[in-house]
Amino acid sequence: MRRARKVRESGLLIREVTTDAELRKSARVIQRSFKTVADQFGLTRENCPTHTAFLTTNGLKEQKNSGLKCFGLFAGEKQVGFVGVEKYDPDTLVRLDPGKVRFWLEKLAVLSSERRNGYGEKLVSFAIGYVRQNGGTHIALGMMNEHTILKEWYFGLGFKEVELKTFPHLPFTVCFMEKDL
Repeated sequence: MRRARKVRESGLLIREVTTDAELRKSARVIQRSFKTVADQFGLTRENCPTHTAFLTTNGLKEQKNSGLKCFGLFAGEKQVGFVGVEKYDPDTLVRLDPGKVRFWLEKLAVLSSERRNGYGEKLVSFAIGYVRQNGGTHIALGMMNEHTILKEWYFGLGFKEVELKTFPHLPFTVCFMEKDL
């Protein structure tokens, strides 16, 4: 896969994070960002240990080593957001049309204190550019279906719902969404 270009815009920088120290900081940004969702929906380590709010640095490193490209959003020196992009594996639990070249949008995170500044949209736009640069024609994501505000936000960015699925280990329904590029 091609390396992603850095994107610098009005004091913001989106770039790949690769070192252990950067992944540790990214894991903290992801945990803090997703904690608001976990709190809102009553998710705990006991009832939903795989929720992104409980992602460890080692878990993020393992995902990176399995193909997740990790990108941080920086305002000056401070990391305020994160997004991961991974090529779709047709052996996953979700069966999508195999004729499309897909990537997953993963762990989109913006610190709660930095939300409503357009950072999430900038991260999604960056991820879409990366997918296009690497020959992708579609980008997909999985999210908590009950998080209606976030779902509407994704609809506003042009994503469409493609499947709802329940999993025995999750206390919510997963909504899979996709966007044609």
